[in-house]
Amino acid sequence: FEAAVFSQVIRRDVMRESVTYQLILEEGREEGREEERELALERERSLILRQLTKKVGALNESMHDPSRVSLRDRVSSLSIEQLEALGEALLDFADVTDLEAWLAEQS
Repeated sequence: FEAAVFSQVIRRDVMRESVTYQLILEEGREEGREEERELALERERSLILRQLTKKVGALNESMHDPSRVSLRDRVSSLSIEQLEALGEALLDFADVTDLEAWLAEQS
């Protein structure tokens, strides 16, 4: 019995040291990190959209040209760096025109 357990432990250790195992493990870790980054971006985007809605009102369409892409969609397409900058800038917004001006500057 003890020899079988010992043999199993040795095989597991040898497997863990193999290059293939290490590559698979690293690939899984990278996928996990990528999923975490995407989740963090989605959370930040959601927070910024809620803050903007509270600060300037509905973001469903451009106030000056309803045929344009909605403000919500424009904000949703921003990079993480732009979202962070918007998170700071929105503190100074008085109304939706400030948001539109900020978005125009980002283009």
